[in-house]
Amino acid sequence: MTPTTESTQNRVIQPRVNWRQVGLFIGLTFGFTYVLDLLLQLVGGYGSSSTTTFLQLQMMLPAFFAIFLGMFIFTDSPFYFHKPMPDGRPDRARGFFYLYLALTVFYVILAAISALAPSLAQLVAQLRTLPMILGLLGLIVFRVFKGREAFARANMRGGHFMDWVLFTLAFVAFYALQTGLNMLFNLGQPVDLSLLAAQIGTSMSGPALLIMLAIQTILEGSLLGLVVAFGEEYGWRGFLQGQLTRLGKKRGVLLLGLIWGAWHYPAIWMGHNYPGQPIAGTIAMTLYCVLLAFVLGYVVLKTGSVWLAAFLHAINNQTNSFFNSLVYTSNDPIFSFGLGLYGLATLAVIVLLLLRDPVWKDTPAQTQLAEPAASQVA
Repeated sequence: MTPTTESTQNRVIQPRVNWRQVGLFIGLTFGFTYVLDLLLQLVGGYGSSSTTTFLQLQMMLPAFFAIFLGMFIFTDSPFYFHKPMPDGRPDRARGFFYLYLALTVFYVILAAISALAPSLAQLVAQLRTLPMILGLLGLIVFRVFKGREAFARANMRGGHFMDWVLFTLAFVAFYALQTGLNMLFNLGQPVDLSLLAAQIGTSMSGPALLIMLAIQTILEGSLLGLVVAFGEEYGWRGFLQGQLTRLGKKRGVLLLGLIWGAWHYPAIWMGHNYPGQPIAGTIAMTLYCVLLAFVLGYVVLKTGSVWLAAFLHAINNQTNSFFNSLVYTSNDPIFSFGLGLYGLATLAVIVLLLLRDPVWKDTPAQTQLAEPAASQVA
């Protein structure tokens, strides 16, 4: 045996990115999202009665296409519908996937009703909670009857309770800090709680009202929004991160953040998050998505739980909304803490600290004894 042949022994085999699958997923997700945003612009634009329904449907699309492609197109998927399970029994984790596909279709119907019959906006708003509740109930039922193994096989691990508590507190603390910094540097205006109480029609004191709204907005809102946030996280972190980190974890998550940011562009151009700032908002949203991709990517790498990432995504949205709408409103969405450039600088420091964790170290996914080529045999 020649030295060349010996060098082939124990060769590290790194899995490669399946660009065909990645391209199909991105093409479908971006295509349908951009069409939705165009339709929203045509039926009334951002701020119309259809806005929330269209944006929530948009959030569900990444998981919808990741699940659909994994079940019916990608034959190497662990939950491809023709693939038998190791124990030979039906995989009931697929049952939750069928439910999620159905709930997304239901949201499509709600979006169509909101666009074609604006007078039914109140009914649509009430019906929007139905898929959220059914999704949560379905998650509990399928998880109880099938168990941890089936959900882990489908990349739907729940994670540990303390991880949920600690990461949730960290997200809330971050936005509380951002609000405090906006106050410190006088970058906005405090919300008048007495006026808010009068608008709501309650005699509650300011602090009591704020506590009640915090529970409703952050905790209850995040639990209800879990199924919708799962739509983004299962697509971006569950499927796409798993593919792109084959390029290297840091490189893959960076690319994912750029893609994720571009997916938001139409909504940003219509005025979401950065109203009146289409160019600066595009840049800020790109930076924000890259940084948040590293945070949520870290959560998934550290805990293995896409469901925790989905909950934190919901917590992130709800907590930012609570502090900015009900505590202290910034004057300039770009030059402020939170989602503004100052907040992004703060988040960048946190990301740099997270990147020091050994979980980011790239390790060989597979090592096997390589067979020497015929031309290498002496």
